[in-house]
Amino acid sequence: MIGASGVLAVAAATAAADGVAPLDEATLLTLRHHPEQVRIWGDNRGVGLLIGEDLSLVVLPNHRGTGLGKRLLREAPADQPLTAWSHGDHPAAAALAASHGWRRARELWVMRRPTADLASLGPAPDGVEIRGFRAGDEDELLRVNAAAFAHHPEQGALDRAGLAERMGEPWFEPAGLIEAWDTATGRLLGFHWTKRHSADLGEVYVVGIDPAAQGRGLGKHLTLAGLHHLADVREIHLYVEADNEPAVRLYSGLGFTHTQADTHVQYARD
Repeated sequence: MIGASGVLAVAAATAAADGVAPLDEATLLTLRHHPEQVRIWGDNRGVGLLIGEDLSLVVLPNHRGTGLGKRLLREAPADQPLTAWSHGDHPAAAALAASHGWRRARELWVMRRPTADLASLGPAPDGVEIRGFRAGDEDELLRVNAAAFAHHPEQGALDRAGLAERMGEPWFEPAGLIEAWDTATGRLLGFHWTKRHSADLGEVYVVGIDPAAQGRGLGKHLTLAGLHHLADVREIHLYVEADNEPAVRLYSGLGFTHTQADTHVQYARD
């Protein structure tokens, strides 16, 4: 029986071959911090993972086309709704999904831009203080996150334990979690959490605006503030739902672009 370390080895080898990671951050965090919540099957050729209703299948490139993906899929529960991501919209995943009655449910885009020629960062909107995260901000951060992502199946469920896990990651830096505070009420209005993957790559990790504070230009200002915070890297990327037209429009206006190769697809079986 393959364990968490074996899954990570298969995932790393697959990522090196395909150029895209086969497991998302939430899955990796659960494997590291809560392995008891993960059902794992397979071997060092390919693995299946189940976390709640979220299924992941990872098959090494040299074992594709052998029927291994189908065998791994058949070991997943047949009596409950399931979802599964195809990172990079892989044709083999599309064919497997279609042959087993899974539907294409969501598209997540990766958008990218170089850090050269960033637009200038003007003053903060009136009555707003922009600063980095400080200990004690957690409750307000979770409140705004829950309100901003009330209809988002992953991000909106973030709780204090999940926040602490992310803040315990090597990439976390308080100054990179940029917050907008109302100077009159002392309440958090929005935030931009950046992630520095390496000296060359940064990420617009999460931008969340309290729905009650929308219309004040905070989304654009916080996004641009984060880009300037990451200005020392070569490239910045972000993830956005393909059908979130206001966000796609905002990021396009800030110089981000998307290609079909940077599309992740979630399949669902009801």
